[in-house]
Amino acid sequence: MSKRAFDKIKAGLDDAKAFLEGTAETKRYRVHVPANVDVRKIRKRLGLSQERFAATYGFAVSAVRDWEQGRRQPERSARILLKIVEKEPEAVTRALAR
Repeated sequence: MSKRAFDKIKAGLDDAKAFLEGTAETKRYRVHVPANVDVRKIRKRLGLSQERFAATYGFAVSAVRDWEQGRRQPERSARILLKIVEKEPEAVTRALAR
C-alpha cells in the first residue's frame, strides 16, 4: 500500500471516529437529524389512519400512538425515516415494497 493511500484511509477513519465521538465539525456532513418530528402532522398530511401509517412504513401501531400522544419520542433511526416519509413518501413506499 502506498503512503498516499494509507494517509487517505487514515484521514477517513479519523473523520469517522470524530463523527462518532461527537467532536466532528457537523457542518461538513450536511446531515441533520431533527430532535423532534411531528408524526401526527406527517400522518394527517398523507391522509392515513394510525394503523395504515404504521403498516405502510413499518412502525408498530403502539409506537405511532405513543409518539403522537407525547408518551415517547421516536429513536434517531425512526426520526430519520419519518423525515424521509415526510419529504418523499412514495420513495419509501417503493423501497419497502415486496
